[in-house]
Parts: sequence; C-alpha cells; structure tokens
Amino acid sequence: MTDDPNGRETLPAGGLLARGQGVALWRQIAQRLERDIASGTHAPGGRLPTEADLAGLYNVNRHTVRRAMEELEGRGLVRIEQGRGSFVAEDVVDYSLGPRTRFSEIIRRQNREPGGRILRVSEMAAETGLAEQLGIRRGRPVIVVERLSLSDGRPLVLGTHHFPATRFGRLPELLRQDPSITTALTACGVPDYRRRITRITARLPTPEEAELLQQSRNRPVLVTEGINTDPAGEVVDLTIGRYAAGRAQLVVES
Repeated sequence: MTDDPNGRETLPAGGLLARGQGVALWRQIAQRLERDIASGTHAPGGRLPTEADLAGLYNVNRHTVRRAMEELEGRGLVRIEQGRGSFVAEDVVDYSLGPRTRFSEIIRRQNREPGGRILRVSEMAAETGLAEQLGIRRGRPVIVVERLSLSDGRPLVLGTHHFPATRFGRLPELLRQDPSITTALTACGVPDYRRRITRITARLPTPEEAELLQQSRNRPVLVTEGINTDPAGEVVDLTIGRYAAGRAQLVVES
C-alpha cells in the first residue's frame, strides 16, 4: 500500500496486490472492482471479468476472487447469475404493493419495458389452507399458473397463482393465446380486481428459483403472499411472488 497526497491508502497499480501488509487479498480485489465500478470503467448492467480472468490478473486462486465477488454482491454492487457470470448491479425497481397491483403498469411507470412468459399451468386439489384462502371447499380443483415476469428483459418476479377452477376453467386456453393474466381474467368476466391483503417475508431461493431469477443461491428473495378479490369481494386468486431482492424493493402503499 502507498499513500496519496491526501493521506489515503491506495492500491498498487495494474494487477499488483499488496501482499503481507495486513489487508486480505480478496478485500483488495473487492476494493479494486468497487473503484472501477464507481469510476464507470464497469457500467451498470455490464458483465464483469470471469473468475478465471480475475484470478489470472491478480495471481490468486479462484476462491479468493469468489470471496471478493460475494462481498460486492452482499453490498448490492454486483449481481451473480448462475451459469452466466457476474454483472454490475443496476438501479433497483420500486415495486409498489397497493390495492391495485399491476405488473406492467408498475414497470412502465419507471420507463422500463415489461415482459413475461408462462412457465407451466397445472391443476391440483385444494388442501385445507388453500381452500380457506380461496373460499372454496377442500378438495375442489384449483388451476395453478406459474409465470416469470421481466423488466427490460431481466427476470424480476416469479409468481405462482392459484385460481378456483370452477370459475376460471378457461384460463389455461386463454394463457396459451396471451401470457397476460390480467387479459385472461378480463376474458373470464373479471375486468378489475384488487389486492385485499399482502404478507411479505424473505428467504433463500430454491435452486430452481435462483436459476429462473438468474441470481445467486446465497442471496435472499423477497416473498409476497397476496389475495386478490373482484369488485363484489369474491376471491379471484392467491398469488405467491418471489422477487429478486437485488433488482426490486417492495414499496407498500397506504
């Protein structure tokens, strides 16, 4: 380490690290990358060098590089995507949770492009807890829709929606034509619906969730459980959303 004219410690130039001077190598690499991100050398959304490239540049093992990247990810400066690499974190999306929560409207208000795709549609018998929340009898059929919603082409939320099959039996067919759940509900006679309640928790993602959301397994997801109702107060669906915490912050509207 050396001192700059203002008395601050500076890192050696190039790929050199200060060894044996009391500062862990991984921390020096993290500081170097943080400096490059702050200076604009690595732009928001840009791909960072691979672990192998960084290990070669700094003459360290990949575990040392991985520790540096985990530090930066934990501070929200980078995001690590399984199978794709590491990227400079972009600005997070303010995702509003209010009486009228609509994904496309929320994303467009922030000058971003919404998108999404249906992952799977299935049917199940309602167990006791689900039946109570949907206001149906236990054992009645429920349509389960899993949808991945995107912001500017990036995965933002993985949603699992539960609909009473007796009322929404046409949903599978409609969603094959258009992946918009709001559009499908309109075709089923529900042009508007409102959020009655939302519960918010956080946990680590499952391997499948991490892969679909393109994030590290050691970074939490925000989990919401919401019940939507039609204007008459009848339950439309129970929705469980898993949000990539590094790309979204939930804003509760009163």
